Amino acid sequence: MQDQPPHEADIALIQRILPHRYPFLLVDRVVEIEGVARAVGIKNVTMNEPHFQGHFPGRPIMPGVTIVEAMAQTAGVMVGASLGLTDGNLLIYFMSIDSVKFRRMVTPGDQLRMEVTTLRGKPGGKVWKFRGEARVDGEMAAQAEFTAMMDLQGAAG
Repeated sequence: MQDQPPHEADIALIQRILPHRYPFLLVDRVVEIEGVARAVGIKNVTMNEPHFQGHFPGRPIMPGVTIVEAMAQTAGVMVGASLGLTDGNLLIYFMSIDSVKFRRMVTPGDQLRMEVTTLRGKPGGKVWKFRGEARVDGEMAAQAEFTAMMDLQGAAG
């Protein structure tokens, strides 16, 4: 009997799925995984992150591109966890980022809650499209649609 895919992912599982490491691992936990359909990831934003040294000194703001990247990493964890792709079997490459809107600044001390849903993609497929929304305290911080190529052989070969 095959094990059921996980419904959440802690940092240990995230690091088994994603090749990203500090300072570019931007998701701390995935608290909900509904197969390859939907997931919710958490990023605890801290002053220790290197981008705050220059963005901006005296007024640290999380760069919008890193928020979009955090949403994409959440999507990668969702797909990887649901399809059992761990230990170097998955690389993910952006193909497009569309309809991006930034609504609220994200600063140290915030907890970014990222909800991603799959718009197109299927197990075994290489091209996936997602919608992501990132919120802080229920308030929309950013939203985007993004397409990615999932290299399912990735670092394994």
